[in-house]
Amino acid sequence: MSVVKSSLSETALKTVGNALQGALVDLVDLSLVAKQVHWNVIGPRFRSIHLQLDEVVTTARTHSDTVAERASAIGVNPDGRAATVASTSGIGSVPEGWIKDVEAVDILVAALGSVISRMRERIEATEEPDPVTQDILIGLTADLEKHSWMFQAESA
Repeated sequence: MSVVKSSLSETALKTVGNALQGALVDLVDLSLVAKQVHWNVIGPRFRSIHLQLDEVVTTARTHSDTVAERASAIGVNPDGRAATVASTSGIGSVPEGWIKDVEAVDILVAALGSVISRMRERIEATEEPDPVTQDILIGLTADLEKHSWMFQAESA
């Protein structure tokens, strides 16, 4: 049951709802991964990477709220519960313990790459059924790609 009615067809709503839910899970998990690495990074580049990780967290959290609110606006219940994120995220796990600065960069490059790849699939999937959602996904993907570029430059 939904108290919020959408102007989208049932088929479009299912496609867009799935895209938004997947985006939400990826963004919540990305914020958790980045924060976990942030707390455990060590090495000569500690400070710059530590601060850069917080920028990723801020981006992911801001966009996760936008994505969840878009889902709510079209009558789809967003699910950012820990169990849902843990069981459906496509991001790999973070190793336990201290993380060398070089490894921290590699973890973020991989996590961002994974999320960006799925976001691009969602952009394509939402083009026809809901350009509004597609626009949100395009904007957040651009921000993630900027972070990815910066982390890749760290390992050059």
